[in-house]
Amino acid sequence: MIRIPKTSMTDAATTETTSDHSDSTTPVPYRSGFVAVVGRPNVGKSTLINALIGTQIAIASSRPETTRKAIRGILTTDDAQIVLVDTPGIHRPRTLLGQRLNDVVDESLADVDAIAFLLPGDQEIGPGDRRILSRLRSDFAAKRDDGTFKWKVPLIAIVTKIDELSREGLINKLIEINEFADFTDIVPVSALKHDNLAEVKNVLIENMPEGPQMYPAEQITEERPEETIAELVRGAFLEELDDELPHSLAVVVDSIEYPEDNDSGAAYDGKAHVIVSIYVERDSQKPIIIGRGAEHLVRVKKKLRTPVNRIVGQKAKLDLHVKVAKGWQSDPKQLEKLGF
Repeated sequence: MIRIPKTSMTDAATTETTSDHSDSTTPVPYRSGFVAVVGRPNVGKSTLINALIGTQIAIASSRPETTRKAIRGILTTDDAQIVLVDTPGIHRPRTLLGQRLNDVVDESLADVDAIAFLLPGDQEIGPGDRRILSRLRSDFAAKRDDGTFKWKVPLIAIVTKIDELSREGLINKLIEINEFADFTDIVPVSALKHDNLAEVKNVLIENMPEGPQMYPAEQITEERPEETIAELVRGAFLEELDDELPHSLAVVVDSIEYPEDNDSGAAYDGKAHVIVSIYVERDSQKPIIIGRGAEHLVRVKKKLRTPVNRIVGQKAKLDLHVKVAKGWQSDPKQLEKLGF
């Protein structure tokens, strides 16, 4: 089913309503499950999940391999709970890191209840999309005698970046995607402008099985504080340095030490102490990260002060240390050390 938004693509004043079924007199069964969010690199997976959750839990950037781990966001409504698994973009690996990222996708696809396949509305369907579809068919579909496929789990096409399209362009794109595969549903959305976002939420809920609430309603991610802070730091440098940023950047939170962890707490001035290591592959890359007079480190720490305080539950001191791990993207031991 194609879910075309009723509002204009350029209508910035779009008003969304969620279908909490509050007007129904029939009891609504609670639904819950896991949705793997897949697609080529940089089709808007992280942006969509952040928009659905209502806050940033995943890095959204135009750079390849922005998402390097399967980040789970938890969306809870009155009658449903969905765990959204933000996967690295599926691509042909060029390094051991690239292969590890594809392995993360394999793990994320195991035992999911539905798949959200993101396709950018402003780009043509390409070889990468066909490769992903072929992979999904091999894992989740059986071919019928007439050549069509029967899916074991719902396959939902989410057409992203529709704010780049005219109404006519959107309709043509939806027709093209409808012919591309046997999707359970096709939903266009602009996550940046929140256009048709409520419909995406409704469609995901409709395709979940009946089941219990799995997490407390206030929990929005499965990530540990260390993992969330590491992603925030890496995302901040992506924004800070843009094209200057070496692609070979990895971030690890070495420790979070609270004042009560030592005898007096005086050493931290009553603040939590968050120690972060930032790894690059070459010595020549360190000055790029640090900046003149440590300007990049200072700006990143200032930008992250509030979110880090919120994550650790109190005021925190963020210490950033730039280190070199030569050739880490292709070194199994270093990849393991860095959490891959």
